[in-house]
Amino acid sequence: MSKTSQPELRRSVTPWGSFSWGYSDVGADIFVGLGLVLGAAAGASNVAFLFAGIVYVCIGLAYTELAATYPVAGGGQYFVLRGLGDIFGFIAGWAVLLDFTIDIALFAWSCVDYLSELLPVLNNAPHPWAHFIVVLGLMIGLCTLNFIGVRESTAFNGFVSGLDIISETAILTLGFLFAFSPHLLVHTMQTSWPTPFEFMKGISLAIVSFVGLESISQAAEETQRPASIIPRTSTALILTILIFALSYANLALGMHTWHPIPLDAHGHPQMLWQWLGNTDNNGKAVALIAKQVPYWGAIAAFYVPVLGAILLLISSNSGVFGSSRIAYAMSKGGLLPSIFERVHPRFRTPTVSLLVFTSVSILELIFAALPSLDPNMAALYARLFNGESGIDFLGDLYAFGAATSYSFVFIALIALRLTDPLSPRKFKIPLNIPVNFRGERAEFPVIAVLGFIGIVAILVFTMITHPIGRIAGPSWIVLGLILYFIYRKRKGLPLLHSHKRDWRNEQLEILRRAGELELMDEYAANLKASDERRAKAAV
Repeated sequence: MSKTSQPELRRSVTPWGSFSWGYSDVGADIFVGLGLVLGAAAGASNVAFLFAGIVYVCIGLAYTELAATYPVAGGGQYFVLRGLGDIFGFIAGWAVLLDFTIDIALFAWSCVDYLSELLPVLNNAPHPWAHFIVVLGLMIGLCTLNFIGVRESTAFNGFVSGLDIISETAILTLGFLFAFSPHLLVHTMQTSWPTPFEFMKGISLAIVSFVGLESISQAAEETQRPASIIPRTSTALILTILIFALSYANLALGMHTWHPIPLDAHGHPQMLWQWLGNTDNNGKAVALIAKQVPYWGAIAAFYVPVLGAILLLISSNSGVFGSSRIAYAMSKGGLLPSIFERVHPRFRTPTVSLLVFTSVSILELIFAALPSLDPNMAALYARLFNGESGIDFLGDLYAFGAATSYSFVFIALIALRLTDPLSPRKFKIPLNIPVNFRGERAEFPVIAVLGFIGIVAILVFTMITHPIGRIAGPSWIVLGLILYFIYRKRKGLPLLHSHKRDWRNEQLEILRRAGELELMDEYAANLKASDERRAKAAV
C-alpha cells in the first residue's frame, strides 16, 4: 500500500470525548499523587500542590493554544518538532513516550491497589504475585481494547469520567462540611513542616497529579472541529483538576480523625496524613480519606475503591492510547521507522505502535514489581535506591518524563509565536508583548517564560531527590538518541539538523483535514498578504 493510500485516523472524538480523554488521565493522577506527596512533604503538601498547580496552569494554557493551532496527533512532540527542529522534537517525544508507558503500568498498578481495599487477596504486601498477575492482565486487555478502536475507548472514558466528577465532588463537599477543621490544618502545617529536601521531593511528586493534559492534544487528529472544541475542553479540565488537587491536599491535612488510625511500628498513634503517606497506603489515598468522612464514610468504603479503580483503569487506557499516537506522529515526522505509522485497514488504529509500547510498559512493570516478588531483589533495590518501592520507581520516572517534555514545549511555544505568527490562533495565552521578528508582527508570551522557569525547577528537584529518576530517566533519553542516530544514518537523513519541510502547505492540509475551513482561508490570506509585503519591500 502506498504512503498516499495509507488509511488515516478516524475523527470520532466529540467535545465530551475530548474532555474525558484528558480527565481520564489527569483526573486519576490525584488518586496516585496525593499519597506520594503527603508521604514526602507532610504539612507542606498543600503548598507543594499549589506550586505544581501554578506550573500546571501555565502548561495547560500552552497546550491549549498549540493543540488548537496545530490539531494533529503527536501533541507536545509535534509542537517541539515544528518549533525547534527534528532532534529536539525527538527528545520531547521520547520523554513523553516514557511518561505514557509509565502511565500504563503506574495506573494499572494503582487500580489494583484500590481494588485491594475490597479484595485483600490483591494487596501487594502479602500477595505480590496475585497483584502482579492482575495488573499484567489489565494492561494486555487495554491494549486489545485500543486495537479495536478509539470510539470504543472514548465511550468507556466518558461514562466513568462523569461518574467520578460527581463522586469526587461529593467526597470533598461532605468532607469539608463534617470532617474538616481549619485549626487542625494550621496546626499540622506548623508542627509537621518538612525539610527543604522533603519539600523539593514533594513538589517533584506533586507534578504527577497534573500530568496528562497531553491526552487532549493527542486526540486532536481524531477530534471533530478541534480548533473550536479543544480550548473549551482544556479550560474546563484545567480548572476542574486544579480545584480537586488543592481541595484534597487541604482536606487531608485539616481532617478530624473521627475513626481510629492504625498505630505505627512503635505503637504510636498516627495522624491522618502520615497514614495516607506510608508505603502500603499511598497508592489508595483518596479511598482512605473517603472512609474518614462521617456518616457517608461507611458507604464510601465500598463505593470509592471501585470508582477509583475504574478511573485509574481508564487513565491506564489513556496511556495506551497516547503512547501509540505519539509513536504514530513521530513516524510520520521521520523521527521513528515507518513501521510505527502503519494503521490497521479495518480498525484504523496504529497497531504496531500499540504492541511495541505496551510491551515497554510491561518491562517497566516487571522492574517495579521485582522488589515485591523477590526478597533478594528488595534488598538490592534498598541499597541502590534508598529503599524506594515499586510505585515510587514508577512515580520517579513519571515526574522526570513530564518535566523534560514540558520544558521543551514552553520553548517551542515561544519559537512558534516568533517564526509562525501567520497561523490563526483561535485561543491565545494572555499576557503577551508585541514584537517585530523577521519583518512580521508577533507576540511574545510572558506566561510561557514563567512556566518554563517553574517546570525546570521541578525537573531539578526531581533529579536531586529521586535516586531512580536521575539514573533511569536520563538513561532512557540516551538510549533513544542512540536509536535515533542509527535510524537517521541508515535513512540518509541529517543527524543534528532537520530535513526540509513545507510547513505552509502542511498547515493548510492540517486545517483542511480538521474541517477548520474558515481558519484555512484565513491562513491562506495571511500568507498572501505577507508575500505581497515582502515583494514590495524587496522592490
